Amino acid sequence: MPLQANQSGYNEHMTQQTDDMTKNAQLKRQALVQATAEALRPNARIFFIGIGGISMCGLAELAHAEGMVCAGSDARPNERCTYLESLGIEVHTGHDAANIDHFRPDLVVMTRAIFADNPERLRAAELGLTLVERAVFLGALSLGYPQVVNIAGTNGKSTTTALASLILMESGADPTVHLGAELIEFKTTVHVGGRERFVSEACEFGRGFYHYRSNTAIILNIVHDHIDCYETLDDMIDAFVIFAANTLPGGTLCLPSGDLAVEEMWRRFQTEYESLSRSINLFIYGKAGTDFCGMTPQLAYANLRYENGLPRFSVTLNGEPYEEFALSVPGEFNVENAMGALAVAHLNGGERKAAKKVLAAFRGAEGRFTYTGTYNGAKIYADYAHHPSAVKVTVQAARNIPAKTLHICFQPLTHSRVRGFFAEFVDALKDVRPLYMSEIYDDRERDTTISSQDICDEINRSGGEAYFFKTNEALREHVRPLLQPGDVFLVMGVDLRQIADDLTTRKSHLDAVTQ
Repeated sequence: MPLQANQSGYNEHMTQQTDDMTKNAQLKRQALVQATAEALRPNARIFFIGIGGISMCGLAELAHAEGMVCAGSDARPNERCTYLESLGIEVHTGHDAANIDHFRPDLVVMTRAIFADNPERLRAAELGLTLVERAVFLGALSLGYPQVVNIAGTNGKSTTTALASLILMESGADPTVHLGAELIEFKTTVHVGGRERFVSEACEFGRGFYHYRSNTAIILNIVHDHIDCYETLDDMIDAFVIFAANTLPGGTLCLPSGDLAVEEMWRRFQTEYESLSRSINLFIYGKAGTDFCGMTPQLAYANLRYENGLPRFSVTLNGEPYEEFALSVPGEFNVENAMGALAVAHLNGGERKAAKKVLAAFRGAEGRFTYTGTYNGAKIYADYAHHPSAVKVTVQAARNIPAKTLHICFQPLTHSRVRGFFAEFVDALKDVRPLYMSEIYDDRERDTTISSQDICDEINRSGGEAYFFKTNEALREHVRPLLQPGDVFLVMGVDLRQIADDLTTRKSHLDAVTQ
């Protein structure tokens, strides 16, 4: 795949990052991305281990669209695998070294969830094949575009990326988009668009976002997460500094007002990358009346109110009235996501009228407060919330929806997250009465010495009302007779979200369901 106009600036930027060991390590990472990009030519054979993953399936589709020959495997094939097969991409059920021998790839891509003893990973190494992680491959793909927009932050990446992309598309642009969620408007997790602009989520897990360079970069928020990767909040702030440092000179860094961790990131960035901090543009957005290191937001929202549980708000740009907006998804956190999307779209040619239309019609990316239908007259919602901060604001959003009774159930994601944020989970859920929890979902860790039962027990010791179920199916059958007309039922979790579809008989995440 030829590298376009942005490559020269990228190389110049790389040579500036040689002052200390951290920057030298980053230089090596980016050199790996560049080397991978040079291998992404038409007819190159790419094998994806874990191809059914929410990001991996999209990467395979994008590579296929660029003329590469793709195949992959997954231990648990899903609808996304079926979709890839409809494109002509070969998908194997289960991991077997023979899959590598059969396909004979030039490059093998894997997720961080693939263990070191995976037979395909071992066979690729035996054959001396180039083996890269998902994040490296995504960074390499993005190098083929003159303009790259990366959207980072602990919470809200999928929603903000989807909104920003839809605004640009409605404005007449045609970005290529990589999402970490399914989107009804795309009918998949990606949009194969033009070659001018690439818009993508930039996930911090495993420091994957170190591999992305940006013309426009946004950090939505910084909350301590991924405790298996970041021991402290300080570690996480330092990681976002490096992500920000991959903003190209002349590019723009978008930051929210009112987030103390993001402010600290910016102070460290200015110290560690003094020259670069003067060569990029800073764009601040946020709530009116808040500031960022003493600076007033250029894009600000005010007059937030709710109609039938849904937000309405007014926005100013550089102190002048910009537009009144309405959302069809609940919660002030979605207002913040929308503001991030407005900032990104504005900086990349998005139009105000397009933004108003998109925000009013947006139904959410899959699993981001998704309305899945009704069961016995109760409205059913599914959400991906897995960090205590996201759980708390999602519960708050649900409480804004008129309901006879609000029922909430939750399934944590990864044992290390529960172990590291145990008190925070208890605090986020202790006022939910009743609370239904199923066992922790974890497909990448082997230490299972903590359980959702422990959270329930602690909540109950403090006077709460929490019920633990060993399986999602047991939880589903318990709540089924409890749901009545006028109720609202919120399901939070990764695997647990399936019970929302079970109750409503929704067949596909890509089918629109109207309220």
